[in-house]
Amino acid sequence: MGMRSRIKSAMSRAKYAAIGAAIGAAVGGLFSRNAASTGGALGGLAGATLADVRSNPDGVFAEFRSGSDDVGESEDAGATIELADE
Repeated sequence: MGMRSRIKSAMSRAKYAAIGAAIGAAVGGLFSRNAASTGGALGGLAGATLADVRSNPDGVFAEFRSGSDDVGESEDAGATIELADE
């Protein structure tokens, strides 16, 4: 893994962590100051985890990505219906 891809991966994790922390803090802030702090921490953790899951090409959700090669084959599975002669 080159230095450029490491930096790109770290920036992606940081971006998702920041977005998650902001959303978690906003939701927690509706309840109390302590909940805002906890929500920010949990949101940051969830955002960083999401970035790691999305960056792994063989991850758990690889088949649900729009760029997956396997999706094209299954889309036409029910396109043809043959009727049996009675």
